[in-house]
Amino acid sequence: MRVLILTQYYPPEIGAAQNRLSRLARYLKDAGHTVTVLTAFPNYPTGSIREDYKNRLVVKEVREGITVIRTWLYTRQALQFVERLVHYLSFSILACVVSLVKISRQDIVIAECPSLFTGIAGWLISKFKRAKFALNVSDLWTDSAVDLGMLKNRVLIAMALRAEKFLYEHAYLITGQTQGIVSAIRTRAPHIPVALITNGVDQEFFTKAEALLVGERKNGEVQSGKFIIGYAGLHGLAQDLETVVEAARLLRNDGCIEFVLYGDGPKKEKLIRLSREAGIQNIFFFPPQPAERMPEIFASFDVMLVPLKNLPIFKGAIPSKLLEAMAAAVPILLLAEGEAKNIVQQAECGIVLMPEKPELLAEAVRELYHNDSSRKRLGRNGQQYVYQHYNCQRINKRFEGLLTKVLHGERINITETSIPS
Repeated sequence: MRVLILTQYYPPEIGAAQNRLSRLARYLKDAGHTVTVLTAFPNYPTGSIREDYKNRLVVKEVREGITVIRTWLYTRQALQFVERLVHYLSFSILACVVSLVKISRQDIVIAECPSLFTGIAGWLISKFKRAKFALNVSDLWTDSAVDLGMLKNRVLIAMALRAEKFLYEHAYLITGQTQGIVSAIRTRAPHIPVALITNGVDQEFFTKAEALLVGERKNGEVQSGKFIIGYAGLHGLAQDLETVVEAARLLRNDGCIEFVLYGDGPKKEKLIRLSREAGIQNIFFFPPQPAERMPEIFASFDVMLVPLKNLPIFKGAIPSKLLEAMAAAVPILLLAEGEAKNIVQQAECGIVLMPEKPELLAEAVRELYHNDSSRKRLGRNGQQYVYQHYNCQRINKRFEGLLTKVLHGERINITETSIPS
């Protein structure tokens, strides 16, 4: 197959979509397919284009044997609503133009959504290239924007929902990362095959990190001898990090307990300011790290925090950092409901708490601090579970099989669109 992956986000940026799509691209290439990635200049989550891409319009490069074509886009650190639309539109429009002159005939175009504009660009490019259109939905963009208060205008909401429906109805295959996403799409596009293709973990990638644990504890940012409650990921609107800051304040007199947060995002400066104003000295903020460092950073945590806001849309969310922490055998403190809660409870790999309850979080931290054997058991349970159910090689093999059926016009049965346990 000749496969084009259209995504606004791709390594060297870090994040769930970046990791999942780069692993898929490598898998398809290794399986003998021709893979091209059309993406934006690296800018996430800082909102600033990397220095080596500035003052350029299009860059063609080879990354891990895969042709990657990158385009300019409008971006800045603090995007207001209109600027955010320009941000998405600038990439989507330029991607369509670049595809006409830089990309040859394709068999399948896979568009990563959000944003909706990327989905529309993917559909247009599939028409330009006489290819079949597949849509991956990693977030119900309109629902999320409404729940987070980012989208309030009824006319714009109606337009966004119509655009979603158009994309669903014109796709040969739709994939989604969680059962909540898949179920929602099936109600809106009942005649289109919708497959559950979750995020996954690379077992070899995380196993290698185990030997680095001692060195990380002694020489890295995490202090030796401390009990580390760690978080790594976006500091954004969806994450319940205010609760984490308040829990750190409640535990400020527990001398051995420290909170360590890696990452960046629109709320990071506010969180740092809150911590300083409250005089909290047991919480530390560090910049985002390259993907290849994340296993050893996870291995340096005694407990991994996975906090989400208490909003209905997040009941269908499975944060990728949850799976990665499980792969690193780190016990989980989950502040969420829904699918993520089900995973932690089924795996018996951590403690589940109601979001936005700092007193409960502080109490759970103390409980894990005083029970070393329980932490080890929870970590082992999580690792075994995630390797069995979320192996990225098996997930990508299944995705390849679905794409092959799409290419040859074969019928995809409903039983094929749920991941086997």
